[in-house]
Amino acid sequence: MLCRTANELYWMARHIERAENTARLLDVTYRMSLLPYQVVEPGLAWAEPWSVPLVTNGLATAYYERYPVLAAENVLRFMSLDPANPSSICSCLRSARESARSVRGAITSEMYEDLNSAWLEVRQYDFDRVQAQGVSEFLDWVKMRSHLFRGVTFGTMLRDEAYHFIRLGTHLERSDNTARILDVKYHTLLPSAADVGGAVDYYQWGALLRSVSGFESYRKIYSDVITPFRVAELLILREDMPRSLHSSMTFIFDTLKLLSDRNTREVERQAGELHSRLRFGRMEQIIETGLHEYLMNFLERIGALSVAINRGFLVPSY
Repeated sequence: MLCRTANELYWMARHIERAENTARLLDVTYRMSLLPYQVVEPGLAWAEPWSVPLVTNGLATAYYERYPVLAAENVLRFMSLDPANPSSICSCLRSARESARSVRGAITSEMYEDLNSAWLEVRQYDFDRVQAQGVSEFLDWVKMRSHLFRGVTFGTMLRDEAYHFIRLGTHLERSDNTARILDVKYHTLLPSAADVGGAVDYYQWGALLRSVSGFESYRKIYSDVITPFRVAELLILREDMPRSLHSSMTFIFDTLKLLSDRNTREVERQAGELHSRLRFGRMEQIIETGLHEYLMNFLERIGALSVAINRGFLVPSY
């Protein structure tokens, strides 16, 4: 496969996953912002909820360059339909569609038609229409388009190198997003180390789980009150949780084993090392070390792995 083709497939998948992740985060933030309560325990007063999507995606600086104040409407505009924001839902769908258009021979016609129709539909939205239709309804539409694309991909595509690069991009983006949202939410809700493992507001932790479709899974596994320790365990170490770090790294490692050759064994080794840390990790040790430090280390390693994949497969230097 040509490196250019692999690059477009990889980033097509990452942009689709990023659009869904942004929609998930905005939807949960929007729903939580409507609750008529606030935490009043000392040391647990949480930050303005609309700062969380910006901080999680590293967009706070870009946002304040455009808008002087933090407001729900401005954040929704900026992260959903702003074409000047390369990480907005609209921009991600546009980028995914352009990548698909440039490699139409490597994907099925159903995949391209799905992405093309999603792009044509999102172009018809403006913020007035989103408000009239309902913010949650629009964000649910984005999530469903992402689910539809993955279903079409799984159901129609040959299990060749093109399929593996799409799989690789999806799970790299997913693991990065899960680590970011867990770190930002955890330290928004637990601003001091003394609060780790303490009682925290049920609805906030429920919102974190819902943002990664983990609320029902948590109930099935633990059948108990939501605690920060168990939320972190579910989203880091549980391999049977689809959006956990362990699950994503299993997909990444297995895919790289299929794609690697003698020139890219180092990339496979990096992925295997990171996968082993999750496979044999213990939550008690992670908390003892520091959850923030652990997640920052993971983000640094997954970023280095992404760079190595880029050099080894997408823009090879050999």
